[in-house]
Amino acid sequence: MNKMYNTTIAHIVYASDNKFTEILGVSLVSLYDNSKDLKDIKVYILDSGITEENKLKLQSIAISYNRSELYFISARNINKVLSMNVKTDRGSLSQYARLFVSRDLPEELERVLYLDCDIVVNKSVSELWQLDMQGKTIAALKDAFSRQYRKNIELYESDIMFNSGVMLIDLIRWKEQKIEQKLLKFIKKYNGEIQQGDQGALNAVLSKDTCCFHPRFNSVTIFYDFTYSELITYRKPVDFYSFEEIKEAVKNPVIIHYTTSFLSVRPWVQGCRHYYKDKWIKYKSMSPWADCMLWPNNKTKSLKGMFFQILSKLPRKLCIALSGLLQAYGRPFVYSLKNKLLHGDINEN
Repeated sequence: MNKMYNTTIAHIVYASDNKFTEILGVSLVSLYDNSKDLKDIKVYILDSGITEENKLKLQSIAISYNRSELYFISARNINKVLSMNVKTDRGSLSQYARLFVSRDLPEELERVLYLDCDIVVNKSVSELWQLDMQGKTIAALKDAFSRQYRKNIELYESDIMFNSGVMLIDLIRWKEQKIEQKLLKFIKKYNGEIQQGDQGALNAVLSKDTCCFHPRFNSVTIFYDFTYSELITYRKPVDFYSFEEIKEAVKNPVIIHYTTSFLSVRPWVQGCRHYYKDKWIKYKSMSPWADCMLWPNNKTKSLKGMFFQILSKLPRKLCIALSGLLQAYGRPFVYSLKNKLLHGDINEN
């Protein structure tokens, strides 16, 4: 490692709006509870409208673990920055706030660990915090996307696509490589409508500058909803992790990431059957939101939800095969067609 940073004090970044504050709070409890080996944990929250009441609740978690006070940073609105209406494609607009980490976080920081709110830290983050990034700007999970997704964000078929929900970031290199400027330029080029939203932009810019860590550092829901062979059939990923690596990520996850899946709902929603659902419930019970009810399951009320509900009634092998065609080919094709109809062939301009 050619950069010097404090290995015993971790700097963690979250981004949240008020709706997801409870989910953030549960993640914070798990972070503090399982990373007691670190001398301190400094947490920065990119704030997209969190109420003062919820800020106090979050602050109380840090106080209860005798950790540094939380730093709330007003999140930049990507629409205002670019003077255009940027489409989210996934999640909320608050996720775009992380694109500005190099200008919004303290100037002296050399390394930060970005975490989505929908994660539970199952073991200390110290191993991940101290990871050798092999000279790359970020370290992240190699995600299971098909070749067709790559073309839509100007990548080659063999290029890495990563999940941006857990990213270890070398801020010095991020600034040197002018990553923020490249991200904004890419978003403007596509008129704010990018496949996978902010994650798509991050992949487009950082694919060749990413160190892929072991999947136990970001154990996503598809590892649990599918067997390994089903996952390959469903997602048709390029150059993915081995069976043994995914098995280890399921058995001994450092971070459990409750990502969306058509086969399941997330642990704060009624009816969740995730393998590690009880871990999320455990940390919820230790949070200021312990007495809050689980969210109602509205998944089947949307047209998309109803479609997948019907699909899930088919024999499992057929269900996965059909949904895999939609996921690996249908979704990127629809995006590509829509983009050409709206904006023409951008790459020819």
